[in-house]
Amino acid sequence: MSANPQTRRVLSGMRPTGPLHLGNFHGALRNWVELQYQYECYFFIADWHALTTGYEDTERLQEYVQAVLIDWLAAGLNPAVATLFVQSQVPEHAELHLLLSMITPLGWLERVPTYKDQQAQLKEKDLATYGFLGYPVLQSADILLYRPDFVPVGEDQVAHVEITREIARRFNHIYGREPDFEVKVHKAVKSLGGRNATRYQELRRTYQENGSSEALEQARELVQGNNRITVADRERLLGYLEGGAVSILPEPQVLLTANPKVPGIDGRKMSKSYGNTIGLREDPDVVAQKLRTMQTDPARVRRTDPGDPEKCPVWDLHQIYSDPAIRQWASAGCRSAGIGCLDCKKPVIEKIVDEIRGMRKRAQEFEGQPELVRSIVSEGAEKAREAARETLDEVRRVMHLRAD
Repeated sequence: MSANPQTRRVLSGMRPTGPLHLGNFHGALRNWVELQYQYECYFFIADWHALTTGYEDTERLQEYVQAVLIDWLAAGLNPAVATLFVQSQVPEHAELHLLLSMITPLGWLERVPTYKDQQAQLKEKDLATYGFLGYPVLQSADILLYRPDFVPVGEDQVAHVEITREIARRFNHIYGREPDFEVKVHKAVKSLGGRNATRYQELRRTYQENGSSEALEQARELVQGNNRITVADRERLLGYLEGGAVSILPEPQVLLTANPKVPGIDGRKMSKSYGNTIGLREDPDVVAQKLRTMQTDPARVRRTDPGDPEKCPVWDLHQIYSDPAIRQWASAGCRSAGIGCLDCKKPVIEKIVDEIRGMRKRAQEFEGQPELVRSIVSEGAEKAREAARETLDEVRRVMHLRAD
């Protein structure tokens, strides 16, 4: 991959648990729409992941896959520039999952924070299954299969990518060792050219001594952007940055993205499990009514009571939808009781309803063309399989699962 941002790769996925809502849009989808024009993007619908907690009821799974895909398209994902596909249509995910499961220590999975958290939250479900315990391995396979440079996440999700990095590191340590590695690396360094070779060594030393992630990233860009070296030497140099092995499965970096707080109509985080969502394709009149009755600062019992915007979930929506002038008006009016809660909501309602109307209109175009939608995911799956096969071919080779 080149150091040119447009050809560097980003990968992310989303479970199909039903039609998407504003929390999904502002939490991930809006960022994806922007990223698709900056990077080579792969976005997949993680239908196998939906089974880790929902394996007992799969009757509506295909309906949900279709709904999520249309929501993606309506929100602005462009299949002409981003690769959109369904996880189960790329069976290479399953094979890499199997191979990575052979080397992943059981203790790593048991210490994943969400393992026990979700078991506690979903007590009504039987989650004492291998699939649930092993979902981080499947997630790692999803990511590593495409050898992306970045995985876009919010700050609260950074830890989720770390186990993928650990599994990649362990795989490279076990299978990336080769005879005379150091000798081959030194020859590869010389192939970079005098100035680049010196720069590579300086950046590697800075990373090794100080743990500088910036130095590591600059070194990777230097290697990936150099067209004078072979693919094998590129992998050696990338591996040498962090250890003494070839980087067969490069460790992905986190790409921190904006993740604004999106409250539901009851003031809690917007979530299907709370039943407090605003769907991306919901009826605009229903959306407006939901927002009119949305919870506000509980201190404002009467119209004349002053409030505190920081304690009002509608204020969080103003942070997303309103310009500075409107926010100033809403904040001052709330604190002085100069405006009522419904007055405060009106600008937000108008913006959200306009946004929903646009989504519904674009979605209707795709709903009326089911063959086009099927073609988009079919072509996406084929492109994804090309990248996946390339990775698996190398994985099988180093694991001696094929004859050279």
